[in-house]
Amino acid sequence: MWMICKKEWQQFFSSLTGYIALVVFLLINGLLLFVFPDSSILDFGYASLGSFFSLAPWVLLFLVPTITMRSFADEYRAGTFELLKTLPLKPAQIVWGKFFGALLIVICALLPTIIYAISIQQLSVTGGIDVGATVGSYLGLVLLGAVFTSVGICASSFTNNTVVAFIAGAFVCFLLCSGFDAISRLPVFRAGADYYIEMLGINFHYRSISRGVIESKDLVYFTGIILLFLLVTQKKLADR
Repeated sequence: MWMICKKEWQQFFSSLTGYIALVVFLLINGLLLFVFPDSSILDFGYASLGSFFSLAPWVLLFLVPTITMRSFADEYRAGTFELLKTLPLKPAQIVWGKFFGALLIVICALLPTIIYAISIQQLSVTGGIDVGATVGSYLGLVLLGAVFTSVGICASSFTNNTVVAFIAGAFVCFLLCSGFDAISRLPVFRAGADYYIEMLGINFHYRSISRGVIESKDLVYFTGIILLFLLVTQKKLADR
């Protein structure tokens, strides 16, 4: 499994595209956080990374499918999937190896953003940032990235076209992020079902963790979604 994980890591950073994707991710977040007037934390007057943690999921929604779109699509297209099957590895080991390899790349993209928290802490005159909420929000971003990674890998396992894999992965991630929220706001569900429908979406649980309160229901939700898509991917590989 770790051999597959290492291969995924090396494949992403073997081309300029991987580095460009990470630079663009950090550049967009930096511009949104410090430059653009509508979202710049310098205009808020208090030390908070709330705008970053509310905008970062939408940037991840495009970054993660970029990372995962080649996971299996390139293997199918280049014919290396047949060689991959000859290795003494079970489909589950291949899937989890791909997952952890892509997730490590996502975490590497998030690590430099800790500089934002350090900068805001240094710029604040009194109080500083809410450490508990900040740690919870970063945990939420990692879990969110893990969900997006499982979705992207699943999408890549259904096609040999990387563009189709990217579009399908990004679309499913978008539905998980905002689809259930939109449905819960329909007038027909305002009698009480809206809360339970909203609970099916990622945003509900991400906002809960971002408050610095880590509850078992949120961890179970993220773990369940990840396992669901990885099991679907595993079944797809077994069928091939």
